[in-house]
Amino acid sequence: MILIEGLRSAGQAVRLWWAPARIREEGTTPDYRFSLANERTFLAWLRTGLALIGGGFAVDQFLPRLHPWLRLVCTVVLLVGGALCALRAVNHWVRCERAMRRGEDLPVSRFPTALALAVGALAVALVVLVLLGRTD
Repeated sequence: MILIEGLRSAGQAVRLWWAPARIREEGTTPDYRFSLANERTFLAWLRTGLALIGGGFAVDQFLPRLHPWLRLVCTVVLLVGGALCALRAVNHWVRCERAMRRGEDLPVSRFPTALALAVGALAVALVVLVLLGRTD
C-alpha cells in the first residue's frame, strides 16, 4: 500500500513538471523574490548538468590514451550525472515552489552531497591515473 501511494505521489509530482500553472492552485502566492530565487537555483542545477555532460564529452575526446573501458565508464558516469542533475532540477523546483506556497519548510535533499562525492571521486581517480601514466 505504501508503494502504491509513493508511486501515486511521484506521478502527481511529474505531472506538475508539465503543468506548473497547477501549482498556483495550492496555498498562497509567496513573495516573488523567493520564486525568482527558486528559478535561479533551477537554472544553476541545469548549468551543472550541462557542465557534467560537457565533461563527459571532454573525457571521451581528450583522454584517448585512457584505457577504453575506463574512458567509457568515466564518460557514461558524467553523462548520466548530467541527466540526473537536469531531472533533479525540475523536481526540486516544483517541490520548493509547493512548499513556499504552503508555508512549509523547504525540502532537503541528499543529492548535492552524493553528486559532489561522485564527481570528487571521479576527479581524484582520473588525476591518479594520469599522474601514474596509466593512460595507455
